[in-house]
Amino acid sequence: MRYSQIFPKTKKTAPKDAESINHKFLVQAGFIDQLMAGSWTLLPLGWRVITKINAIIREEMNAIGGQEMLMPLLHPKTLWNETGRWEKASGIMYKLKDQHDREYALSFTHEEIVMDLIRKYVASYHDLPVCVYHFSTKFRNEPRARSGILRGREFMMKDLYSAHASEKDLMAYYGKVKDAYEKIFRRLGFTIRVTEAAGGVFTDRNTHEFQVVTPGGEDTIYHCDTCSWGQNQEIYTGDKGAPCPGCGKGTVRLSRSIEVGNIFPLGTWYAEAMGVSFTDETGKKKPVWFGSYGIGPTRVMGALVEVSHDDRGIIWFPQVSPYQVHLVSLPGKEGKAGELYEHLTREGIEVLWDDRNESAGVKFADADLIGIPVRFVVSDKTGEKVEFKKRDQKTIRLMTKSEAIHELVSTFSSS
Repeated sequence: MRYSQIFPKTKKTAPKDAESINHKFLVQAGFIDQLMAGSWTLLPLGWRVITKINAIIREEMNAIGGQEMLMPLLHPKTLWNETGRWEKASGIMYKLKDQHDREYALSFTHEEIVMDLIRKYVASYHDLPVCVYHFSTKFRNEPRARSGILRGREFMMKDLYSAHASEKDLMAYYGKVKDAYEKIFRRLGFTIRVTEAAGGVFTDRNTHEFQVVTPGGEDTIYHCDTCSWGQNQEIYTGDKGAPCPGCGKGTVRLSRSIEVGNIFPLGTWYAEAMGVSFTDETGKKKPVWFGSYGIGPTRVMGALVEVSHDDRGIIWFPQVSPYQVHLVSLPGKEGKAGELYEHLTREGIEVLWDDRNESAGVKFADADLIGIPVRFVVSDKTGEKVEFKKRDQKTIRLMTKSEAIHELVSTFSSS
């Protein structure tokens, strides 16, 4: 892609109201645009990142038997009344009426909708388990949308739901999802802490959150400095510096963090509330056991920026970068750069070519701000060679074209 054709270009200054790193850099670099508080447009560069995040999530969901589908975002009040959440979750729901005075909600989650599907299509234990997921928009009436794209009123969510014939089967699958989530976040480049948390409006049971420790985080977690134990501030009753209640050996630490995923063992409550049952092997009617599992791809993108940046801009991990290489041509070398651009494209390499008639300083500053992992420079100084630089390093190396491409491919194959 030629940068001269990209919509939009970088901004010279960051938004004045930016309170967080992801807000500052994602807007300034042209990845997202704010329509209003808590509502963001994913611009072409941002959508490329989200697409790569979703591809990693999708691979791991499919690997544990998840089947992808897509559910409606407009839900009738009657369905939410069955569980009582029309009133219980009223504080975070967007509600509206049609011309016939019928009431609806915009989806903040899809448990009721999945349970409605289960009761339509599941009759016996032979039909279980069911594991379905989708990527869709969620709407939550946040009292104060903040932290850039981390906490919005409208955002993308991948939610997986599973229905089972027994608690044992539910918890076995719950463990599989937990392992899959940890693998997803490792593949995305995060170091994750898994913490226990309250169920909120979803369940009375304790649940698990997947937290990225970073100074820019909006959550507070307590975790062990020795083992994997951790709890959200909502449920931890001790003090930091206390002995770890998990292993008894480590010390409890306090950290700021960003929640990028959560999983809920919902039990049979939803099935009992909505009359969702199946016939077991003895012919007896039993309620379905239910689980819910979510990852917010847009929150993931914001979290990636919070944990991987410097004072000049974003530093994308290779596996989620919008492009693999940022090609910069300086005046007089457009022809050579064009040949290299065509060669890279034929090789299946995703390349962003800054072909604008701008100074070296402007082009290098934009390359740092956008944050693609590798930069190639073609100039009078490089001659027949290519200047190779990684975004997270200061070292600049002069290489032949084949050497630069080999190093580029190695960078991405190891991610």
